[in-house]
Amino acid sequence: MLPVTPTDFTPWLSLGGGVLIGLSAVMVMALFGRIAGIVGITAGAVAQGDRRWRIAFIGGLLAAPLVWLLATGAAPVQTVSDNLGGMALAGLLVGVGTSLGSGCTSGHGVCGLARLSGRSLAAVVTFMVFAALAVFVLRHLVGGAV
Repeated sequence: MLPVTPTDFTPWLSLGGGVLIGLSAVMVMALFGRIAGIVGITAGAVAQGDRRWRIAFIGGLLAAPLVWLLATGAAPVQTVSDNLGGMALAGLLVGVGTSLGSGCTSGHGVCGLARLSGRSLAAVVTFMVFAALAVFVLRHLVGGAV
């Protein structure tokens, strides 16, 4: 059995993060008429003509930990595996999944569900089933973390 990794779940920080994610999704839709899906925003920053807002959005994602550090004096805690092969495989699988699902968890889960999209509901259910399956296999059958 794997050791349990404690997480500092705080309802107020979680609520605040959810409100900020929702606000950013509403702003992207209101200002640019686009879905705030990270995969689409990133791909568009490379391939499309409306790059400025996309680069600013990505810059905001990258700057957020620095803003947190300045506001609180403490760096955000992030737990990431040191298994580079496993992380590369996980990244590849996520990329294939977003391609097959025509979007990512932010596009389908935040924006699509808010628009009551049946296609997004199917995608989110698929994401969740495979995520639960992956955790079960890694923790109970393989016995290690990737």
